[in-house]
Amino acid sequence: MKLTCLKQELSTAANHISRVVSVKSPLPVLSGILMTAKGNKLSLFGYDLELGMTTEIPASIEKEGVAVVEAKLFCDIVRRLPEDGVTITVDERNMCKITSGRSEFSLLSINPDEYPELPTVDNGKSITLPTDVLQSMVRQTSFAVADVGSSKPILTGINFKIADGELKMVGMDGYRIAIRSEKVNSEEEMQFTVPAKALGEVLKLISDGNDITINASTRHIIFDVDGYKVISRLLDGEYFDYNRAVPTTFTTTVTGNTSELTSTIERISQVIIERLKTPIICNFEDGVFCASCMTEIGNAKDEINVEMTGENVNMGFNSKYLIEALRAAETDQVKINIGSALSPITIVPTEGENFIFVVLPVKIR
Repeated sequence: MKLTCLKQELSTAANHISRVVSVKSPLPVLSGILMTAKGNKLSLFGYDLELGMTTEIPASIEKEGVAVVEAKLFCDIVRRLPEDGVTITVDERNMCKITSGRSEFSLLSINPDEYPELPTVDNGKSITLPTDVLQSMVRQTSFAVADVGSSKPILTGINFKIADGELKMVGMDGYRIAIRSEKVNSEEEMQFTVPAKALGEVLKLISDGNDITINASTRHIIFDVDGYKVISRLLDGEYFDYNRAVPTTFTTTVTGNTSELTSTIERISQVIIERLKTPIICNFEDGVFCASCMTEIGNAKDEINVEMTGENVNMGFNSKYLIEALRAAETDQVKINIGSALSPITIVPTEGENFIFVVLPVKIR
């Protein structure tokens, strides 16, 4: 293989691809970037058996071929090359030579025959979304997803459901639920759960206002975004019926400024000791929201005015869950619906119904 391309294009592509390369796989070949030189394009691919990414850049191909180079070292070398032009040559002994100006590096590449077969999406269903819509929907649901390693793997992803011209995305971890809805121009009906990690990589690739195309089959999904394809395994299993956990009966409704509510809880949270997970006490009484906390290192109390209807109520929360929900609201004001001191609350927009955040309270000792 022998080709010449531009340093900046190669460096940008290789750095994106390297993020999905496996660093702990027992297969050494998965620690590398697969490069294919064909026609007038250089294709780059990274894959860890669950998540993959591919793109291509223009190149002057003198000799077509395939090679696998160790990702981190290759990215570091290319980033520091002195000239705009880069020439890559790989010989029959898998020796990869990288030259730019008066700089020259020789690396032993990995046998490309050992690289696993790349997944494809055959007979899948597709939908196209504006990138800003997908960005907003992922931001407003990913905070509620369970951590990797959860005893319920299905909850480490975001559930997509498309039906009746509406896309609904849901994240949940057993303590909170985030539901985000958006009307879409699609007659497709489908439901699947995408690992949150894959969606995080998709968001990192978005750089302009182009649409993003999603193609899903029964086992894999492909996101086509800004010249990159992100390929992910879908999570197995049936997603939980979250609708049963969303309360619909309330005795108290509180409307407040989102920024003021967030800042109040953040200030009080400074005295919380992480290992003890002391709850924050939230008191809603006569149009005043009072937040307080008492821990080994100190006490804190703060309050703001809110609009309020219904009964006064005093309840406890994990402050992190409240803060993350309020930050994800992306509206100037929110409405908090409360059923009782031990019932889940909902945080919703004051106008419209495009998101619902459910947060479980904790019992106050």
